[in-house]
Amino acid sequence: MEDRIRIGIIGAGAVSDYHHVPAIRMDGRAELAAVCDADERLVAKRKADWNCPKGTTRFETLCSDPDVDAVIIATPNHTHRPIALAAIAQGKHVLCEKPLGLNAGEVRDMLGAARAAGVVHMTAFTYRFAPAMRYVRHLAHSGELGAPRHFRSQRFLDWPETSWGWRQYRATAGAGDLFDMTIHRIDFAIDLLGPLDQVCGAVKRFAPRDRAPDGDACPPSDVDDWSTLIGEFRSGATGVWEGTTLAKGYGLDGFGHEWAEINGSDQSAVYRLHRPNEILLGRSGKDLAPVDVPSEFLKPAGSPRDPSQGKPATVFRYDLVWEFVAAIVEGRDAVPSFADGLRAQAVADAVLESYARRAWVSVRDEPA
Repeated sequence: MEDRIRIGIIGAGAVSDYHHVPAIRMDGRAELAAVCDADERLVAKRKADWNCPKGTTRFETLCSDPDVDAVIIATPNHTHRPIALAAIAQGKHVLCEKPLGLNAGEVRDMLGAARAAGVVHMTAFTYRFAPAMRYVRHLAHSGELGAPRHFRSQRFLDWPETSWGWRQYRATAGAGDLFDMTIHRIDFAIDLLGPLDQVCGAVKRFAPRDRAPDGDACPPSDVDDWSTLIGEFRSGATGVWEGTTLAKGYGLDGFGHEWAEINGSDQSAVYRLHRPNEILLGRSGKDLAPVDVPSEFLKPAGSPRDPSQGKPATVFRYDLVWEFVAAIVEGRDAVPSFADGLRAQAVADAVLESYARRAWVSVRDEPA
């Protein structure tokens, strides 16, 4: 391909190293053109490790670079809006990590700017690309499960009770587990069953996280490490979500426990992260039993990824960047877009409002 999509990465941490860069290298339509991070030493390291021609500590420099067509934003949450707006103003396509902003108002700004500029915009809701989730979506949307009645999600992690860095402060993260983990599950519930009408939720912090991993003292966390919500979908279905980073014994080789379930009028279907190429399926009179994901759902059509290679719970994440590049090349909207990011953010905001008010809250998820 003569004209590759030249991608700049803003935020050179672990997510970019483990997921985004390998995905770019796998896609012959794309190339890594530049890297940006506030840490000058990390920029130098990534330039060498990633064989990247350009590096900078200023996102403005990367966003204005004529040799960059698109950017991937993998920085602290409070920086997403200003970086995205700077990139969009320069006509760059944008893939941004979740949550898109600290609140739905910030996300509306980003979505409005992207639509006005006519650029491709995408939210990094990676788990949508898990083969099991793709197959459950097919079953739900095709009517194979019958009328959806209940959605159920558990995300349990066994993380150390030491500092999360910027992720443990409201000013830079917005919220803790709710914005970092549960928001993914909110997104794919909406993708499976449609918009939520109202929610009742709660958040709580159990671990002070006032020590860094090396033992040095740091300011304690002021965000949640446990979150939950009950929701009513506009379709009439109901949903229950719970997430925590303090579930002892739920390591599961680093992937933790994830269970997402739909109970329909005819069948129930279950997605599990640690078994992403298999679902559980059952109907009345027959217990839930493992079913292999059909080959056509193991990856999107056209993805260069070989589903038989690598750790199943890791490699599906490469399809996120493939979808971003495909949308740019094909001149279409990316899925999930900033609009999907807004829908999930509005629900997460409503959870915080619900807990503050100790009341059910209507979800306001439409752009202003």
